[in-house]
Amino acid sequence: MRKTITATGALFLLSMSGNALAQEEERYRLERTEEGYVRMDTRTGAMTLCRERSGQLLCAPSVNERTAYEEDIAALQDRLADVEARLKLLEENPPKATSELPSDEEFEQTLGLMERFFRKFMGIVSDFEKDKEGSSSPDATAPERT
Repeated sequence: MRKTITATGALFLLSMSGNALAQEEERYRLERTEEGYVRMDTRTGAMTLCRERSGQLLCAPSVNERTAYEEDIAALQDRLADVEARLKLLEENPPKATSELPSDEEFEQTLGLMERFFRKFMGIVSDFEKDKEGSSSPDATAPERT
């Protein structure tokens, strides 16, 4: 049964990866134009102009793609500068430790609460042991110990 489930799972994963490859292959479409080719990303709609030179297809991003690419780079550079500034500030002024010992009053109050807890807990354990001893009756067939 376990082998059947494992085999079924493996077949399912293989079929899913095959579908993903097929979708990736269909993502881009290449159309011939008078000046070369246009490569279209079917997922995003972005277009890239391509020309054939020396037996190779050279593609250059369109103006819109290039602008978006440059904007992404600028935004990432701004974020990096912010992170570096925050890191420098933290290195220059590390946060102070906030762990302080409790006052004598706080310590005594906490100790009192713990003592009450353990006294009640030990009372429960004692009652439990008494109930356990009281519920067990000697066996009539067993010989008495002296």
